[in-house]
Amino acid sequence: MEPSDVKEENDTAIGQMCIDVFGEGWGTFRIAHMVTSDGIGVEIFEFPNSEKPENNFEYWKSGVFHFCIQDPDVEGMVKKIVENGGKQRMPVREYYPNEKPYRMCYVEDLFGIIFEVYSHSYEVTYSSGAY
Repeated sequence: MEPSDVKEENDTAIGQMCIDVFGEGWGTFRIAHMVTSDGIGVEIFEFPNSEKPENNFEYWKSGVFHFCIQDPDVEGMVKKIVENGGKQRMPVREYYPNEKPYRMCYVEDLFGIIFEVYSHSYEVTYSSGAY
């Protein structure tokens, strides 16, 4: 998938998903999707209001933004996460509503680490451009 501009809006699945995750007021960002030969997906986000640290590396502000796991039963996996002390951070959403069965949901484990649950592989979800 080519790099894309994502805008804050409620008219598309990706716009609504990002509002679910980032809240309101983020405006816009660019995102690039890449997949390694063994199926590991990598997303690179570029926010226009990003700040470069004064001292090159502010370790106390760094951390994992998120990672993703794949389970064809997104709803079942989210339920297990919540039952074991985690949080569901958004409704389960479809990338192609009423067209393809690709679903996802952001969750949080009991240590505060945010991650996604995808119904389909990363390369399948983004190969034709999810948005």
